[in-house]
Amino acid sequence: MVEIFLYIALGYLLFTSSVLLRNLLEFSKLKDLPNTNIDTKPAISVCIPARNEAKVIKRCVESILNQDYPYLEVLVLDDHSTDETNSILQQLSNEHPNLTILDGAAKPDDWLGKPWACHQLSEAATGDVLVFIDADVWLERNALTKASSQFNQFDAITVWPQQIVESYWERQIIPHIYYALYTLLPAKYVERDPKWITQSLKNKLGPEFSAACGQFIAFKKSIYEEIGGHKGIKQHILDDVQLAKKVKQQGFSLRMLSGINTVYCRMYTSYSEIWNGLRKNFLLGFNSTFLFIVMGILHLITFILPYYAFWVGFKSSSSPIIILSSILILIPWIHRMILNYIYKWEIYSAFTHSIGVLWFQLLGIRCLIDSITGKKVAWKGREV
Repeated sequence: MVEIFLYIALGYLLFTSSVLLRNLLEFSKLKDLPNTNIDTKPAISVCIPARNEAKVIKRCVESILNQDYPYLEVLVLDDHSTDETNSILQQLSNEHPNLTILDGAAKPDDWLGKPWACHQLSEAATGDVLVFIDADVWLERNALTKASSQFNQFDAITVWPQQIVESYWERQIIPHIYYALYTLLPAKYVERDPKWITQSLKNKLGPEFSAACGQFIAFKKSIYEEIGGHKGIKQHILDDVQLAKKVKQQGFSLRMLSGINTVYCRMYTSYSEIWNGLRKNFLLGFNSTFLFIVMGILHLITFILPYYAFWVGFKSSSSPIIILSSILILIPWIHRMILNYIYKWEIYSAFTHSIGVLWFQLLGIRCLIDSITGKKVAWKGREV
């Protein structure tokens, strides 16, 4: 019976290996593209929602103010912060006339906090391109120049930052997000529909191959308005994914890029931030609770069972089980070593991948309990 499950795991890992290989070839870095459609660079409005971001807001805003891009306005919305965020922003505003600080209006009951903040920023922005950036993101000096060139060919782009992981739990957990991205979704399918989807199903299934990172997502303003902007997804925690789906549903072009060496983010800095930050949206990343449970079981079979099987095979002197389980342990290590090298994460976390898998199993159970009981998660002083 154990061998049957091991072969299921092998099939899954062969599939994910093929997706990873494809993404290593096709998941492009953010870079300059030749100007093919327009003669002038678009004016860019960088929109930053900020709620209790005193630890990171200065680094974020200064990295944008120091961009080498000539047509730029920077808007930051202070969303009722209770820490020193506002005083830091006011000081920056005194030093930089091209920085606009907005005071967030009271949140309507039918809006979630971040979509409401982004909506207010979009209404104040005057640029041809809207770039929404989280306050824990910072950019290399040429990042917006690179991003602007993408709009010669695409209506919207999303960039996955190079994640900076410093503490033990950051190293164990955050890379799993990118592991799932690289091994489950070909980046090219975000840009175009899979060729194996029939023409009759493209309109229905094509948008399902949408992925986006709200830490850096940008739109031509006209396209943003045409898809309804954040007003159309005001109740969605995963506002970035929903906006990406709307772009594709309405026939516009979207590109997903890697921000290695250009866009950076340190998503969380403490264990409690990691737990609550991922708890609020982990279940929502799946189309159904059934799929969520199936994937949880599949991950246990793929990433945890081989360790038990290796011990069983060793105790019973079963060479086939020892060999098969060893292969199943080795493949994820190789996957992770590749990603750790690309994203400059310490190599040792590649060999403790299973610890992160078990952590996500516990988080998944907590999310299912939240869903059943209707329990809300508090994030930055608000329930979401």
